[in-house]
Amino acid sequence: MKYKHFLYLLIFLISPLLSFANKDLMADAQYAKGQYKEARVSYQALLNEGYQSAALYFNMGNACYKLDDIPSAILYYEKARHLSPADEDINFNIRFANQKTTDKIDEAPEFFLNKWWHGFILMFSLSTLSILSIVFIFLSSLVLIGYLFTRSVVLKKTSFYISIVLFAIGLVFIFMGNRQSAYFDSHKQAIVFTSTVTVKSSPASAAKTLFVIHEGTKVDVLETISNRIKIKLANGSEGWIGAGDVKEI
Repeated sequence: MKYKHFLYLLIFLISPLLSFANKDLMADAQYAKGQYKEARVSYQALLNEGYQSAALYFNMGNACYKLDDIPSAILYYEKARHLSPADEDINFNIRFANQKTTDKIDEAPEFFLNKWWHGFILMFSLSTLSILSIVFIFLSSLVLIGYLFTRSVVLKKTSFYISIVLFAIGLVFIFMGNRQSAYFDSHKQAIVFTSTVTVKSSPASAAKTLFVIHEGTKVDVLETISNRIKIKLANGSEGWIGAGDVKEI
């Protein structure tokens, strides 16, 4: 009877995963057949059900790109990047899609230490960092157990230092994950979805016009006042636009 209850519990736990896999395979099959509209609807249905993964966002971005919906493609590529920042395919597609946007904005030079630091904390995805931290701390614990039970002085010293090193590496991965999460939380970004947006010097609608941006442009969101947001471009230019002109990543 206990085994029966366990089986029911196992089926209950894995059934959502099987459902996701089936729907994902169906969407992938539609995409492979060139049925991009149908694939987009299927990927969107998965997102509406609460599923999130770098692969799902990436595939959704590809479907949008094939439908020439560049702002949506960039939005979903950027969402995928948040989950897997070091993925070369995702970063390549972001650069490729940006070539089809109207605004070609050069990034402001970044101090080399900041660039190195961001590269370091974004080296792995958050899920990978979580797994690595658990693995190294677990290995450290195993080696420490060996230290407690071995009688050899040499093995005791060796296992002790190895345990300390493995534990320290695990802590480094935890630290990287924490900093990566804080980085994305503090860097709120959005994609412009309005074809042409006039950027103002203040939240007031009668404020001076500074410049114009177009759909597909990525902006940093600095501040929100009512239905107006203060944005910053990659080149450092700042100004105010309507909150409805963008979709947050």
